[in-house]
Amino acid sequence: MSALGKIASAEFERIIAPRLGAPRDEVLVGPRAGQDSAIVRLGGGRVMAVTTDPLSVVPALGFEASARLSCHLIASDLWTTGLAPAWASITFTLPPRMDDAGFEEYWRGMSDEWARLGVAVVTGHTGRYEGCDYSIVGAGTLMGVGDESGYLTPAMAAPGDRVIVTKGCAVEATAIAAWLFPRRLGAGLGAAGVERARALLSQVSVVADCRAALRAGVRERGVTALHDATEGGVLGGLLELARACGHDLAVERARIPLAPEARAACEVFGTDPYWTLSEGALIVTARPERAAAVLAALADAGIAAAEVGAVVPGAGALRLAEPDGTTTVLAEPRPDPYWPASGRPAGAGGG
Repeated sequence: MSALGKIASAEFERIIAPRLGAPRDEVLVGPRAGQDSAIVRLGGGRVMAVTTDPLSVVPALGFEASARLSCHLIASDLWTTGLAPAWASITFTLPPRMDDAGFEEYWRGMSDEWARLGVAVVTGHTGRYEGCDYSIVGAGTLMGVGDESGYLTPAMAAPGDRVIVTKGCAVEATAIAAWLFPRRLGAGLGAAGVERARALLSQVSVVADCRAALRAGVRERGVTALHDATEGGVLGGLLELARACGHDLAVERARIPLAPEARAACEVFGTDPYWTLSEGALIVTARPERAAAVLAALADAGIAAAEVGAVVPGAGALRLAEPDGTTTVLAEPRPDPYWPASGRPAGAGGG
């Protein structure tokens, strides 16, 4: 059995992948490890992208902020296909302790954020059930359509492509920890550092990153793949992309962005920033002659980014060049340390 969080790729391949209902020719891209969205052919040169993710409530953030965060976590996955989300299906399995006032605040925040993202809610289900609790209160599905010639998947990354990472490691883990455990984090960062860490919450989305990168063009004209680093961190995301495209990624650890607040927060909790929750960090592969254009487009949007390596021939491993000159070859992801670490401070008295 997997640790808490996203199931291991081996479990996915053993349990889920062989049992996907009826085969249909119009499914161009279905469920696979490292692939967050499906692509379905509609005909007439058009395709639909579909993705699903949990909806969460982080009580320390409040209902409205939790709702906005949930919207962006789902929208980020859809945007990595290169297509914009347009329609949402929302299911709520609410815990009994979430009263009508709390749910109304959550839903208002969610509806307002969908409107800002250009998404219409078209169907769903809502109920309260015993046995349900925070932090997962349901699931959302997003759909968007576009030209068949313009969608992207991680499988499209090819040798020679440059690898770019936006923002950096542990963005999400740092922001949430600063809201959940401000006193514990303050011991390592100070009050001003905790406020800077809390401000990272506004960066826990790759919607703007995707929009900016896509301005440089897609496929042979620019970006070949987009993948957001969520559970498993930036290194886990890089490895997922390598396995999805079937080539190796050669990356320099020292070039992966890591904010001082994220480094300090992970030291407080004893977690590895390179392997922990990093939603907000977008992994981009781009044709070598267009990498500079991608970096310029991100800079124009005010998004920090760095070229960290390249796609190279191989069989789906991550070749990580270490600062001491050695190279670590990673073929299997590690469990995200966020889940066990996030419980330790609470057990020690919280705050």
